[in-house]
Amino acid sequence: MTETPEPLEGAPLIAPSSTDHPLYDKVTEACRTVYDPEIPVNIYDLGLIYTIDISPENEVKIIMTLTAPGCPVAGEMPGWIVEAIEPVDGVKEVDVQLVWEPPWGMDMMSDEARLELGFM
Repeated sequence: MTETPEPLEGAPLIAPSSTDHPLYDKVTEACRTVYDPEIPVNIYDLGLIYTIDISPENEVKIIMTLTAPGCPVAGEMPGWIVEAIEPVDGVKEVDVQLVWEPPWGMDMMSDEARLELGFM
């Protein structure tokens, strides 16, 4: 059995997003239209979207997680993300990758999400 290599020390656990891409804000807003059915907060503010990577050809790659591996919508949520982002003007293609590392934690929520859920 081969071991999974440890990440390089100092390497980020979450890949950086393409925040300087012209489509970034529109893609972010599209992500905010998708909600976890059990939590009244959108998945972006919940911190479930780890990376929004947009290529020069406007191909969008989303790296995301779920609140728990046993989440009842695990099989459906990536499709909801694709359906929300594909109609954004200029987006060529959408690929969603579901990851479990690093695990999601409540500290990944935005202040707005914490306030909405009564944690602030």
